[in-house]
Amino acid sequence: MCGIVGGIAERNLTPILLEGLRRLEYRGYDSSGIALLNTESSIQRVRALGKIKALEQKIADETIPFTGNIGIAHTRWATHGAPAENNAHPHICNGNVAIVHNGIIENYELLKQEQLANNYQFTSETDTEVVAHEVHYQLQSHDALFDAVKAAIKRFDGAYALGVISTNEPNTLIAARKGSPLVIGVGIGEHFIASDVSALLPVTRRFIFLEDGDIAVITKDNLNIFDVSGEPVTREEKESNLSVESVELGQHRHYMHKEIYEQPQAVIDTLVSRIQQDKVIPSSFGQDAEAVFKQIEAVQIIACGTSYHAGMVAKYWFEDICQLPCQVEVASEYRYRNPVIQNKTLFITLSQSGETADTLAALQKVMQMRNEMVSTQSQVDVLIPTLAICNVAESSLTRESDFVCLTHAGPEIGVASTKAFTTQLVVLAVLVTTISRVKERVDATREKAIVAGLQQLPSLITKVLSHEDIIEKIAEDFSDKQHALFLGRGTMYPIAMEGALKLKEISYIHAEAYPAGELKHGPLALIDENMPVIAIAPHDDLLEKLKSNLQEVKARGGQMIIFEDEHSDIEPQEGMQVIKATTNVGRITAPIVFNIALQLLSYHVALIKGTDVDQPRNLAKSVTVE
Repeated sequence: MCGIVGGIAERNLTPILLEGLRRLEYRGYDSSGIALLNTESSIQRVRALGKIKALEQKIADETIPFTGNIGIAHTRWATHGAPAENNAHPHICNGNVAIVHNGIIENYELLKQEQLANNYQFTSETDTEVVAHEVHYQLQSHDALFDAVKAAIKRFDGAYALGVISTNEPNTLIAARKGSPLVIGVGIGEHFIASDVSALLPVTRRFIFLEDGDIAVITKDNLNIFDVSGEPVTREEKESNLSVESVELGQHRHYMHKEIYEQPQAVIDTLVSRIQQDKVIPSSFGQDAEAVFKQIEAVQIIACGTSYHAGMVAKYWFEDICQLPCQVEVASEYRYRNPVIQNKTLFITLSQSGETADTLAALQKVMQMRNEMVSTQSQVDVLIPTLAICNVAESSLTRESDFVCLTHAGPEIGVASTKAFTTQLVVLAVLVTTISRVKERVDATREKAIVAGLQQLPSLITKVLSHEDIIEKIAEDFSDKQHALFLGRGTMYPIAMEGALKLKEISYIHAEAYPAGELKHGPLALIDENMPVIAIAPHDDLLEKLKSNLQEVKARGGQMIIFEDEHSDIEPQEGMQVIKATTNVGRITAPIVFNIALQLLSYHVALIKGTDVDQPRNLAKSVTVE
C-alpha cells in the first residue's frame, strides 16, 4: 500500500525523503511526490507518475533549488482516482496546507460537497484532497496546526495515516494515525515519520510506534504525542535491530530471489528458542500459553492471500495431529458475516505485516463478540484466546492479540511473499506440536520426530534451491503460455493454491489450483497441449491416487511438470517433466519444502515474461485498506 515519509531537521531533507521513498517502493505504487517548506516558508512541490527515478529527474530539472528542512513525501497506490500526476500526493490547499495520506476517507463525498459549497477548488479525483481542505478550513478557527488537525480528523470516517505541514507553522510537522501504520524516527535535533522503519534506517535506529488515534506534534527538538481523547501520552521508544544491509539487494537481481535464498536462515531464526532438547517450548507463545492451550477444543484461523494458504495447510495438521476441529476463513469474508464463535476456541490471525485491514477488523470483531459473551454468560467461563502469527513485532495485530508468535523472517521487500509464508508454516507447525503435547495427543517419540523434521528444514530447502538451473530451463516453456493449472492432494492442495497465486501475481499468467481428485468435476475440460499442469508428488499415502490423476491429464494431451520426492518414482514420459525436488520429507516438512520449488518456478517464468518481479502491477505489499 501507499508509503509515507517525512521529517524536520537542520539539514536539507530532499535526499533523505527520496531515499525513504526508494525504500518504500516495495509497498507498491504508481506515482510519487514531495512537498517542502523552503527557506521562504512557502510550499514547493514536485510530483511524478511512475518510478521514483522520474520524480528525482523532475526535481533535478527544477529551476528553483528544491531544498528545505521540513517536508513530506509519498508513494501512491491508486484507490480513488486513476494513476495520474494530479492525483499524486502531497495535496495542497491554497498554498497553505500540504498533506500526505494513507488509507481511505469513506465519507469523502459528503465532505467534498460541503467544501465545494465553501468555494474550495478540487484538482484531483482522490478522497485525500478533502483532508487538505478540511485542515485548511479548521485553521480559520484554530490558532494552532495541531488543533486544526485534531478538529479535522474528527470529521473523517475510515482509515488514515497523515503527515501535515503548513506555512502557518513552518517549524512543525503533524502526524496522525487511525487504522494505517505510522512510525516516528527519533534523531539528534531531528525527527522523521514513515510508514515503516525500513524507510528511515539510513538516518536513525530509534523509533516510536504510534497507536490508533494518536496525534503527534513534531519539531526538530521536541515530540509530543496525544491519544484519541486528546490527553498527552508517552509511547515507548524502541531501537530497531534491522540493518541497512538487510533491505539491500546485495548480489541478487531482485528482492524476491534474495528472499527465496534467505529462507534456510529464516527457518533457523524462527526455530531458535522455540525448540530445546527435541521438544517444543510452550512458553514461546506466551507466559500463560500452556494453561490456555490445554483448555481449547477448537481452532479458527483468519488470514488473507498467502497467509490464508498457510492456514489451509495448518488445518490438515491441527485435525490430523492435534485432533482438534479447525476452520480457516478469508478475513474479508469473515468480518462481514455473523459467525458463530464457540467457547474454548483458539482464534489465530496470520499476517506478514500485522497491518492487514481485513484481518485486523476480523480480530476486533472477535474481541467484541468475546466481550459480549462475557457480559451475557456470567455463569460460564468464556475462553476465546487470540494468537497473532506475524513478522512485525510492533504491528497493530500483535498489540491487539492475547498471544504473539513472531516469524523472524526479517524484512520482506518483494510484494510476492516467500520467506514470510515459509516461516508462518514453521510457526504453525511448532504451534500444532505444542498444543498436541500439552493436550497429550502426541507422545515423546512422535514429538521428537516432528522436531527433527523441522530442524532438517534448512538443509532440505537448500537442496531444493540447488535445482534452480533445472527449474529455470523449465520456465522457458511458459514464454507463450497464458494459463496454468496446479494440482495437489492433502496438504499439497493449499500449496498448489499458493503456487498458482505466485505465478499469477508476478508473471500475470492466469493460474488456478485444484485438488487433483477433482479433475473429473470440471478442470479436465481445460486440458490441452497449451495448458501446463504443475503437480506436487510427495511420497505419501495419496501418491498412487495422484498418479492416476496424472494419467487422466496425460490421456488428454496435457503438458505436465511434476515436482516429486525422490522416492515417488514417477517415470518421465513424453509431455511429462519430472523434477526430483527433495527426499525424506514428512507430513509437516513436505508442504514447506515443495513450495520452494514453486516459488523458483514463478520467479523464472516472470523473468521470461519480462514483468516487474518485485513490484507487480496493481498490487501492494501490505493491504492496509479495504
